[in-house]
Amino acid sequence: MTTHTAAIGANVRRLRAAKGMNQTQLAEKASLSRPALRKIENDESLPQASTLQKLAKALGVSLQELVEPAPTIDNVRFRARKQMYGRDQILTETARWLAGFVEVEGLLGAETHYTLGGLLETRDRHPIEAARKVREHMDLDDEPVHDIAGLLEAHGIKVLAAPKNTDAFFGLSVGPAEGGPAVIVNTWDRISVERWIFSAAHELAHLVLHLDSFDAEESEEDLDQEKEADQFASHFLMPDEVFRREWDDAQGLPLVDRVFKVKRIFKVSYRTVLYRLVENGFADQDIWRIFQRHYKQRTGKTLKKADEPQKISADQFYAGRPAAKRAAEPVGLAEIDFREDRLSSLVRQALDQGLITMSRAAEVLGVDLRAMRGLVSEWVV
Repeated sequence: MTTHTAAIGANVRRLRAAKGMNQTQLAEKASLSRPALRKIENDESLPQASTLQKLAKALGVSLQELVEPAPTIDNVRFRARKQMYGRDQILTETARWLAGFVEVEGLLGAETHYTLGGLLETRDRHPIEAARKVREHMDLDDEPVHDIAGLLEAHGIKVLAAPKNTDAFFGLSVGPAEGGPAVIVNTWDRISVERWIFSAAHELAHLVLHLDSFDAEESEEDLDQEKEADQFASHFLMPDEVFRREWDDAQGLPLVDRVFKVKRIFKVSYRTVLYRLVENGFADQDIWRIFQRHYKQRTGKTLKKADEPQKISADQFYAGRPAAKRAAEPVGLAEIDFREDRLSSLVRQALDQGLITMSRAAEVLGVDLRAMRGLVSEWVV
């Protein structure tokens, strides 16, 4: 068995799992026998070129991705509440994305400085105090956080939108080593934009509170740390003094309208508002039942767990603000802005200066060559 053979077997297993297929399903799709596929996955045989092409097509990947050893990443916090398919593939994609990002930064001499490292002392480790300190460091004052992706990038944290068809995970974070720090957010269209924003703030919490727990081998959630990250995210997005003021200002509105008004101001979910009401002692646990009753009386509908009424629509946001302006003047969050803001800008500069090829640019941005050429044509326009 050669290293090359082992890489192919591991890649096939990982990619198959990410697609949610068993061996029988993949073998059938690739026109192979199951025993032949099993031997490939177990590193017992080196497939012929024609077999590799069939497997690549069945898995929807390039031949290169199928045969090259997958990059790895260790300094990462990726935990899920329930077992999920594709965890290894998400880690591989994250490692590949970070490697490309770091490569382009190095070519352009455009490395950024992580401004939050060492910011918090031991006494600042309480989630609410940590959120206050981080907001103060970012000069946010009383401003709501409108463009969290741009804000994080402005402080040296790479941001990637990674739409994955699962609600088993909302995000992950990479520590300062191995090309980080970075925050990866699941921007699946069945997850609300409010949840994207909260997930980014939640992962920021892990970066400032829980760096000693970053280990790719750990997949089980630490419930205490998750609660701390949720509390940090809530107070980072809704500083308490401002939240109280906005809640009081809306006191003349019916409960549902009052909650929705505050939710829109801070771009958070209605659940985040209700949690804060309980935390501040403005309401007890009955608020959930009462809110549901009022909402059903008004709309005739019962809110399900994944529902987000009056949710933010991705097309309400727009891209293109310079990174230097975002921390002081945050603006809206678009899918393309969230995903490819700073990295696509660096790739464009590297291409313009002849530092990378068109095919390498496509690899770094995770698109095919045809899509890359289309993007370049839009840059010219």
